[in-house]
Amino acid sequence: MRIVFAGTPDVAVPSLDRLVLAGFTVVGVLTRPDARVGRKRAITPSAVAARAEELGIPVLKAARITPEVVARLQEWTPEAAAIVAYGGIVPPAALAIPRHGWINLHFSLLPAWRGAAPLQYSVIHGDDVVGASTFRLEEGLDTGPVFGTVALTPGPEATSGQLLAQLADAGAELLAQTLTGVAEGRLEPRPQAGEPTFAPKLTLEDGRLDWSLPAVALHRRARGVTPEPGAWTMLGADRFKLEPPRLRPDIEGIEPGHLAWADKSLVVGTGTHALELTRVQPAGKKMMAAADWARGAGNIEGTVLG
Repeated sequence: MRIVFAGTPDVAVPSLDRLVLAGFTVVGVLTRPDARVGRKRAITPSAVAARAEELGIPVLKAARITPEVVARLQEWTPEAAAIVAYGGIVPPAALAIPRHGWINLHFSLLPAWRGAAPLQYSVIHGDDVVGASTFRLEEGLDTGPVFGTVALTPGPEATSGQLLAQLADAGAELLAQTLTGVAEGRLEPRPQAGEPTFAPKLTLEDGRLDWSLPAVALHRRARGVTPEPGAWTMLGADRFKLEPPRLRPDIEGIEPGHLAWADKSLVVGTGTHALELTRVQPAGKKMMAAADWARGAGNIEGTVLG
């Protein structure tokens, strides 16, 4: 079957590789334009663009699907389109091109967490199970009927980045199986059932930790926003970045945001029990062990984050 693949970040690369391995004819790849990345702000192609070029697949770079992009997609004459984290809306004119439609790999168990940051919200809200779904793309936000799902139980310290890496591989297999079933005419999607929840794009402010909240809620949020946009707080007038802290239910009585030593560990008070800081990044410095930073900073007793 002839397919177009649409995707942009690293998480979409396993799906492209799996579809090629499965024998699909990938006639072209649609991805976002090159962007400035890293401290040097070097102009860099997307992960999907780089992989497609290695595979010798034609690449079309577009921030949005214009009439010109639609015309190019029509020239490729795909029978189906696979989409994984492309980062743009597919208009009706493009949806109508492949006879089998656009099949989206989405990183939630739909209808839970429709939107741009599904897995992050799963972690922030403490879902017992996370997963991915393949569904037929429609004009609505992740509203289309579902072909299949894959699920896993997150570990107690798992970050959204770690879970996304796992689901990128599992989801790639699910996407290949879905397209195979569609090509063979034996797989039909089913309407989504249940009340939807929504996961809008995370902003930098979503990573800010409010130490008056319960420790469990802060632990979930820090894991959910790692690696992007990242957890942080304020230290004086500067932003103070954090890797996810550890729960310390054995330590109570520290005021929210106040730092203290617990043996050789650096802890911070919350609305309930303490959290142990693991690694921190003060302004202008690299990420380092929290205890090493505190020893270098001098007397931290009485220092307040927030």
